[in-house]
Amino acid sequence: MRDAIGREWQCGTTQVDFNLPSRFGAFYIGPDSEKKTPVMVHRAMFGSLERFTGILIEHYAGHLPLWLSPTQIVVCTITQEADDYAMEVASEARKRGLNVELDLRNEKISYKVREHSLAKIPVLLIAGKKEAAEHRISIRRLGSQEQSAATLEEALATLVEEATPPDLKAAPG
Repeated sequence: MRDAIGREWQCGTTQVDFNLPSRFGAFYIGPDSEKKTPVMVHRAMFGSLERFTGILIEHYAGHLPLWLSPTQIVVCTITQEADDYAMEVASEARKRGLNVELDLRNEKISYKVREHSLAKIPVLLIAGKKEAAEHRISIRRLGSQEQSAATLEEALATLVEEATPPDLKAAPG
């Protein structure tokens, strides 16, 4: 693998080991009815998991795609009057398999947006009185200054699709 500054790292390996089987006293009975010492094959798909994870985070510069992010969405409120609706939004998102956190703190929305952007949360769903009344949600994506609005159903359907890992998406038919 090549990291962000061009260095090459060995991650996955397959190694043949002639030593450990004899040290473990491992054997099998061959076709000639004699004890034989096996050869062990070690397979490390990612090499050091820490090294692989470090290269992956560096590759994405911490801005992980939605399907890979440990916290995919934070639901933030503009006012405490929207807390119940925000809890409903979070609950619906969790039912669909999304990793969601709630931010119901009594802080300014600009503070919450900045804090969660620095934490590299891919999507913020923002709920205020207006959104709660209309059963809609404002969507703000990491790295964008723009917000879009959608019905809760539309927003969650889009996010579930985006959060599906590439290997699980249906192959084009």
